[in-house]
Amino acid sequence: MAYPPPRIAHFKSWNSWNTSNVVDGVRPAETIFEDIFIRKFLTGTWHNLFLSEIIIKRQHNLIRIAGIVLQSLPPRKLYFLIGYSEELLSYWLQCPVKLELQTTPNRSDVTFKYI
Repeated sequence: MAYPPPRIAHFKSWNSWNTSNVVDGVRPAETIFEDIFIRKFLTGTWHNLFLSEIIIKRQHNLIRIAGIVLQSLPPRKLYFLIGYSEELLSYWLQCPVKLELQTTPNRSDVTFKYI
């Protein structure tokens, strides 16, 4: 969110990386629906805790999900939500899922600026 909307395509990378949309790619529609499902599941499970966008990275058979989370929960609940989300998404998507989250104590610490 550091760039204004007209400059995003030139300076920023995408929120989902997959190569299934190339010519003769395997399962392009399934990948898009899985990304939508992952985002909706995490938004519902981590209600009002994600401060940034949910970034999905696919590498071989592994799905890595990154984002910035508000540090309003005790660590025990935070670790439970991480394990719960990884386990259910791994089961539903039939591949390993890894959550790579960073926490911040205040919403104002996540700065958004235009260059």
